[in-house]
Amino acid sequence: MKLHIQFLRLHSHYGSSEVISITLDELAVTFTCTHRNALTLINKMVQHGWILWFPQRGRGRRSKLQFLIQPEEIAVESMMQAINRQDIKEAIDQIRVHSRSSSMEDKLQGWMLSYFGHHTEMKSDKRIDTLRIPIRQQLHTVDPLYMNLLAESFVSSHVFDGLVRRGTNGSEIVPNIAHAWDVNDDRTVWTFFLRKEVLFHNGNMMTAEDVVYTFQRLMGTPRRTLYSSIFKQIQSIQAINPTTVCMTLKEPNELFLSFLCTSRAAIVPRGLDQLVEASFGTKPIGTGPFKVTEMNNTVCVLEAFTHYFQERAHLDRVEILQIPWGNEPESPEQGEHTSPFHVLLSPSSAEGQSWSQIHSEASVRKFVTCNTQKTGPLSDPVVRAHVLSCLSDNESEGANLNREVEAMNVSPLQIATIPQYRKDAKYIAARLQSFGYECKIVSSSPEEFKGSVRLESDLIVFSLFRDQDEQLRLFDLYQTMSTHVEPHTRIDIMKLLHNVTRESEPLARTRLFDAIEAHLIQAHQLHILYEKPVQTAYLPSVRGVTFNSQGWVDLRHIWFPPR
Repeated sequence: MKLHIQFLRLHSHYGSSEVISITLDELAVTFTCTHRNALTLINKMVQHGWILWFPQRGRGRRSKLQFLIQPEEIAVESMMQAINRQDIKEAIDQIRVHSRSSSMEDKLQGWMLSYFGHHTEMKSDKRIDTLRIPIRQQLHTVDPLYMNLLAESFVSSHVFDGLVRRGTNGSEIVPNIAHAWDVNDDRTVWTFFLRKEVLFHNGNMMTAEDVVYTFQRLMGTPRRTLYSSIFKQIQSIQAINPTTVCMTLKEPNELFLSFLCTSRAAIVPRGLDQLVEASFGTKPIGTGPFKVTEMNNTVCVLEAFTHYFQERAHLDRVEILQIPWGNEPESPEQGEHTSPFHVLLSPSSAEGQSWSQIHSEASVRKFVTCNTQKTGPLSDPVVRAHVLSCLSDNESEGANLNREVEAMNVSPLQIATIPQYRKDAKYIAARLQSFGYECKIVSSSPEEFKGSVRLESDLIVFSLFRDQDEQLRLFDLYQTMSTHVEPHTRIDIMKLLHNVTRESEPLARTRLFDAIEAHLIQAHQLHILYEKPVQTAYLPSVRGVTFNSQGWVDLRHIWFPPR
């Protein structure tokens, strides 16, 4: 690996088809090593047939060097070795540093497209179907309680099951681990009837006690987790018998059943003590169609669970590799969900005609909100209106307010975000600075972002993933936003959210959420930056392409006909 990188460094400095005149001193500087080590590296490159070397003895005398191989070939070889070692990030970073043109990345991308995708092999007269897919986000955990990223939820949704799930049309909620359920007249007591002989990946049988443990674990966590306002409404849960569970809510909530479809509500085995729980995120045990056989910082390997209580997956093995590939987008509108690869989000347009694109119904919306609870300039509605107008295309509105705001001598604005949205925050800061505002960006982890960092800032950059769980996400989002808006706006939001929990008709709930959005925009508390649809690329040979609730391809149903 090191020799490959040194060759790329050498070629980037002196690459040519001509014979190059060079001294050992210059080589040592290029390789950042001693003369002796530089000569060792040159001799190894000669042995590999990469270069010709004509040494001249004597201090100051210039030797001759000629390249025999193109850097793209070395880069591909290095990439192959890196993937075998699962050290992909370092390889890509080094190659991009020493690449002088896009040709190297084009070559590597072409090779990686052949490495990823569907592969078949025969083992003991059995056909083994493997799908290799790249993702940009690093997987830290797939534990339903601790995961934060969409990629983690994507994997978790194939490893665990919930009591219920969304049907193929996205709007219907259908049985899963629970084959049926009842609810009382006031919609506070939910009784779930579990399938018999559902197995965990370790062979243990799942019972009602595992369901009770799962939700007690959720209810007892001190973490600020997604949808916590929903599951904190569970007053009690008990196992009536091994296949029956009864949950009592503090008050009716028409989003409760939708919550049970999410990865957050997936069933885990009881008895995760502190030691087991620490490793559970990378060595999970679920009831899902795939079990995790390996997981580290760069790779996650899933294998089909042959005893799955529903239909066995057609794929035998899925290898998910984290690939930090591609340049950063130049502006937020380019989005962060770009990927040139297989069966995942937003393919690039450079993939050629052999790839097809389909749209899920998911999209990503980015927006910024104002923290009016903080004593500062944005507590003034005039300043707030001007700041948000600077981010819009309606510059005339900003011009009308500009003179009034200039006289106020506005103090610097702090923008809070998480690392994934730093590009958006930088875009916002640049726009505001062009209007004379001084800005400071504070980027923190998702956990810190949920706490004091957000409330100590003036502007907060949020994201909304609009998928089949959109109403749950909106409920969680507006509850969070209510903590940093003006008191009278907060009262209005909480009243509308209360009406959402009592409304059984999804379309009527949508109208209530739309009313909250309109109210926040009118009060200059919210500005939508942009919204981008989520696309999926797939080879024409793939069959059974469906989407899960988040707009990601559902690996349960994918299959490939024999070539």
